[in-house]
Amino acid sequence: MALGLTLAILGGALACILGGIGSAIGVGLAGQASSGVMSEDPGKFGSLLLLVALPGTQGIYGFLSAFLVILKIGLTTGTIPKLTVFNGWQILVACLPVAFAGLVSGIHQGKVCASGVYMVAKQPKDLMKPVIMAALVETYAVLGLLITILLLNGIRL
Repeated sequence: MALGLTLAILGGALACILGGIGSAIGVGLAGQASSGVMSEDPGKFGSLLLLVALPGTQGIYGFLSAFLVILKIGLTTGTIPKLTVFNGWQILVACLPVAFAGLVSGIHQGKVCASGVYMVAKQPKDLMKPVIMAALVETYAVLGLLITILLLNGIRL
């Protein structure tokens, strides 16, 4: 039972950690670009904030997935069901789609947003164009989250 529980917790932790890493890198990339632009034009803060914040959603998806694991295995109530090693592996593997999609898409969304920041610096009226491009990258993080939720819901303990 202890190994099954450990594997399940590891799955939730990976979802949260890898999604958080992807978001931190992505937000960092976009934030660096925004800081450079705002050093010349501080008035662009409001329009650039959206582009900097967008890559942060992958960390939220990872956190949500980890929270679903915590609820599923009863850590909040203290009534932890008997988890077999197989159940633990199921939960761990169910968390991998959001973990890896969050890691990769967060980084790449940050790159798209950083490029968008440079575009907005020269063409402020075209803010929505880079936002839409960044949203296309976001799609894969959302799909990873959706698959993780469906897989977790399909696991019977």
